[in-house]
Amino acid sequence: MERTILHCDLNNFYASVEIGKDPSLRALPLAVAGNQELRHGIILAKNQLAKQAGVKTGQTLWEAKQLCADLVLVPPDFKEYQRYSRMVKEIFSDYSDQIEDFGIDESWLDVSGSCSLFGDGMRIAQTIQTRIYREIGLTSSIGISFNKIFAKLGSDYRKPMGLTWITHDNYRDIVWPLPVEDLLYVGRSTAHKLKLMGIETIGDLAQTEYGRLVKSLGKWGGYLWQFANGEDHSEVAKQTYIAPIQSIGNGITAPRDLYDLEDVRLIAYVLCESIVHRLREANLAARCISVQLRNIKLVSIQRQITVPVAITTVSHMMRVVMDLCARSYDFKTALRSITIQATQLISRHAAQQLSLFDAQEDESEEALDVVMEQIRRRFGTFSIRRCSMKQDLALTDFDPYSDHTIHPVNFFR
Repeated sequence: MERTILHCDLNNFYASVEIGKDPSLRALPLAVAGNQELRHGIILAKNQLAKQAGVKTGQTLWEAKQLCADLVLVPPDFKEYQRYSRMVKEIFSDYSDQIEDFGIDESWLDVSGSCSLFGDGMRIAQTIQTRIYREIGLTSSIGISFNKIFAKLGSDYRKPMGLTWITHDNYRDIVWPLPVEDLLYVGRSTAHKLKLMGIETIGDLAQTEYGRLVKSLGKWGGYLWQFANGEDHSEVAKQTYIAPIQSIGNGITAPRDLYDLEDVRLIAYVLCESIVHRLREANLAARCISVQLRNIKLVSIQRQITVPVAITTVSHMMRVVMDLCARSYDFKTALRSITIQATQLISRHAAQQLSLFDAQEDESEEALDVVMEQIRRRFGTFSIRRCSMKQDLALTDFDPYSDHTIHPVNFFR
């Protein structure tokens, strides 16, 4: 039986939720923007009127204001966006239990088994689109196809409130003329490489010799050739599926420049506490730590190290992070942001070769971490803090544990 897969993309999601909260904003050019004072001042989302004025996601606020002087800026409300997203998923669940998120505002649905009850893919897509608009007040674009890649292309093909059905009979007419960068997982770098090979469209990619792509791009070349030719057989995950955790990390753009290791230490403590807390909740330990540093010239460096004893405590992670930073950066140019990530995750109870001293140290450090987490859980995040964090509250007054966002699961599990 041929599959029927939908990809639903909520149009201008953040901005649409803000308009739903305050309908008086509907007739105004609107953008959801980060906090400029904390140097997060970029456009996160915009409505159709702002888009028509040339405002783009990722622009700085002053650039957006130059293009649209009467642009209304509102701060993000992530809890409300998550609430709206859950309401949309409840509608999806009336038609399938195979619902796979691709971010907070996009999802795939496999409705193959529901067509006998609700009609063909187009009929189900129309019903879902209408319900989302009438019951929640959001517009959406939906692609219908026989695989996930083409369904995603369909939802991008016509916006807002678009419905596009890509079939075995018409995909060459709809998909192949599109720019190659429109294909899922063709990023800027890959698109540049393909264009150097004379590949401008998805059709060009599909008709390029398979071996040539593999030789130039490795296995990714083979994947992309398959995608362009409609040979994507990946399944839509069930709602109950929980992807294994591959990494846990947090990062922040600092509210001021970081001039030395002491500045980095203050922010790193906050980030490490969040990461270790999340590791403990998942019953995991980390064998590898990576640190990404970006300076005020927007030049980034990334360093990582594999440790002999898996990390389970804040103090252990801090020692590794600060050692990496000290050996990797000279601070001739101030830093702007820092990201810390824990990878090569293993069970906290996995057997490890420990020295007697490491074991004793970790037990006392972990006891301290657990007590601090229990106090915060009961009395709030800022009810107990390390004394060093009081040195500069401008750098430490944030809560990455509560604020961290969950990004889409990688397509290749």
